Amino acid sequence: MTVPHDDEQDKPLDPAVENVRRKLVRFIVINLGILFIALMAVVVALVYRATRVSETAPATISELPVPAGEGAISGAVTLPAGARVLDHAITGSLLSLRLELASGAEAILLYDITSGRTIGQIDIAGGR
Repeated sequence: MTVPHDDEQDKPLDPAVENVRRKLVRFIVINLGILFIALMAVVVALVYRATRVSETAPATISELPVPAGEGAISGAVTLPAGARVLDHAITGSLLSLRLELASGAEAILLYDITSGRTIGQIDIAGGR
C-alpha cells in the first residue's frame, strides 16, 4: 500500500473526465437552484395562508331575529331533568348547548331561536 505524493494529486485530469466533472457540477447547481425556488414557493404559500383573512365571514348578530321596537329576544329552553349546561354556541338563529345529563352522559341540544323550539338532541356516545 503506497501513499500518493502531493505531486500525483495535483496532476490535471484527463480532458474527458474534466468534461464529465463540469457537467456534474452544472447539473448539481441547476438542481439546487430549482429546489431552492420550490422551497421558497412553499414558504410563501404558507405565509400567505397564515396571514390571509377568511373570505367567508362568520354569522353575525344581525342574522338573529331582532324584534321591532324596544323589545328584546326572550324565550325559554327546556332542559332534560337534572341536566347541566357545559358549553354553548350560536350560529345565525341556531343555539347549541352541550349538556351533562343526570346520568353523567353528554348530549348536544339544538334550539331554534326564530321558532322558539328545541329542534333536536344529539347524544354523545363514549366515555371519558
